Amino acid sequence: MTTFLFAGTIFCSAFLLFLVQPLISKQILPWFGGSAAVWATCMVFFQVVLLGGYAYADWLARHLAPRRQAMVHGALLASSLLFLPIAADPAWKPVSAQDPALRILLLLGATIGLPYFLLSTTGPLVQAWIARTLPDARVYRFYALSNFASLLALVSYPFLIEPSAALLLQAKLWSVLYLLFVLLCAAAALRFARGAAAVVRVSDADGDTPPRLRDYLTWLALSAMGSWTLLAVTSHITQNIAPVPFLWLLPLTLYLLSFILCFESDRWYSRPLYLAPAAVVIAFCAYALQHATLGLNLKVAVPLYALGLFLICMLLHGELAQMRPKGRYLTRFYLMLSLGGALGGIVVSLVAPRVLPAYFELGIGFVIVACLAAWVFRRRPLQAAAMLLLAAACGYFVHAQINLYRKDMQVLVRNFYGSLRVADTRLGDPRNHVRGLYHGVIRHGEQFLDPQRRREPTSYYGRESGIGLAILNAGDGPRRVGLVGMGAGTLAAYGREGDIYRFYEINPQVIDIAMRDFSFLRDSPARIETVLADARLALEKEAPQQFDVLAVDAFSGDAIPVHLLTREAMAIYRRHLRPGGVIAFHVTNRYLQLAPVVRQLADEQGLASLLIRDDGMRSTRHKTDWVLVAQDRVALQKPALAMSGKPIAPLPGLRPWTDDFNNLFQVLK
Repeated sequence: MTTFLFAGTIFCSAFLLFLVQPLISKQILPWFGGSAAVWATCMVFFQVVLLGGYAYADWLARHLAPRRQAMVHGALLASSLLFLPIAADPAWKPVSAQDPALRILLLLGATIGLPYFLLSTTGPLVQAWIARTLPDARVYRFYALSNFASLLALVSYPFLIEPSAALLLQAKLWSVLYLLFVLLCAAAALRFARGAAAVVRVSDADGDTPPRLRDYLTWLALSAMGSWTLLAVTSHITQNIAPVPFLWLLPLTLYLLSFILCFESDRWYSRPLYLAPAAVVIAFCAYALQHATLGLNLKVAVPLYALGLFLICMLLHGELAQMRPKGRYLTRFYLMLSLGGALGGIVVSLVAPRVLPAYFELGIGFVIVACLAAWVFRRRPLQAAAMLLLAAACGYFVHAQINLYRKDMQVLVRNFYGSLRVADTRLGDPRNHVRGLYHGVIRHGEQFLDPQRRREPTSYYGRESGIGLAILNAGDGPRRVGLVGMGAGTLAAYGREGDIYRFYEINPQVIDIAMRDFSFLRDSPARIETVLADARLALEKEAPQQFDVLAVDAFSGDAIPVHLLTREAMAIYRRHLRPGGVIAFHVTNRYLQLAPVVRQLADEQGLASLLIRDDGMRSTRHKTDWVLVAQDRVALQKPALAMSGKPIAPLPGLRPWTDDFNNLFQVLK
């Protein structure tokens, strides 16, 4: 019975620990631009608090008697109930466009800080209690149980919980389960306080050799590089290959699976079995970073990097599992694992965006992993030499990746919102040479370099595109146009004397680049206004702008932030339209069917909608999909729009997206 009590406490804590991560991240994602960087920053918070929890567990287990441990932990458990139910306070919404990383960390601390801290202490602390209460138990199998519960939470969230319940209901259900955890943990603490007295106190003479400094550093490095690889692969997949938010969970699932296998039993990891495949896959992953076709092909790249992450984690965590100490140093071992995880996360999520101009941390991570493996395998010269050779190969491919990014490059910068690159493409006729703006590897606008053509609207914004037709048919008088997302400022090319073009942009580097490296804004006869802020938050606060056209064209990589496609967002857009005005949604996407989402929102609010699909063959050669929405159906019946547009087929089973509910699985192509 005691074993089941301890196991149930560990399982419940780990399940809630990883269930709250996507839940709270999704709550705050709309407030900070909806980018993958929000998830990465949340991951840093989770790892740092986990480190604090493991340090607390180590201190408590080593310095307090069983009864004192139960009293202190019980008091904290009771205090944590004051945080329930977990729901982010809207007062934390950003008030400026400054780097929001610190604000996100403070928000999380105020919302879930103490409950998350106590959940994070449970694994190592209860395992220490088990070692004192049930000395014959296989303690590390409980660590595998903990990771299994975490994996179960991650898998159940996108497939079961997210499609079935709104965010507020999710938060309430999580809070009820947390109350159950508090009761289980309190019961486990009481059982430990009563049962530990009958067990002989662990002494220095129990045969458990104290770890050396070298051991601590090796534990730290192996754990850090696992975390580094996890976050670097996550950023690479979601920014450059398939910018679909739920793919954030795939790498974390593989990361946890490696922990489960390595710590459940020694039979799952054998160095000779994993070393050669890991080396080959790492080499291919590094090579793909500088191979534009291979590295960005969805069907090849996502499985390749997922496999690479899994093999690296099996190698790192398998070596960690073989180095694990006995019960006396168990909490110290977990503390080093947590410290390493936090350090790896901090480097990739907080340091790299401020030091590296583009996503080079994945390739650098491959080099470090290979060098670390050479150190761990130093007593086997052939294996160590092979790893050093692998490190050299990865280093060469990183160098090639950097050169690829710098080819014809004019600008390469990076901040919280991602990596921006301006590069010139000079092929064939000089009249067709263009300068492009790229977010990651996704083009966000381009301009002809020929002075005679530089005012032509290009890429997704040609005269036969949905937005082009909407602006050109917005009337003969002065037009007032709102634009959510600036890109290269291409739409300013439609501006005329007397027009006002008001751009909303969250990334200050985008504004700098559009004004300095492209001339659409400078050349436009229209009056150009810029608002540095999240567009939706800014529009919520502004008086009605009376836009003739409002273009919703904000993208993070190739993914439109979901909070711009909800019932509440549509109501905000409507408030800023003049009678007869049009909202134009840019829904071009390789992975998601977004047109039915917009149509459903329009139908729900009694608005007319029309899809304009342009293959670009007669103009920009860019395929585009725009959905036009109007309060007055007559606005969409103008000949140019009616001839180019077509109705949007509904998507069976699709529920209206709201700030409290959306489901990306339903709109996958």
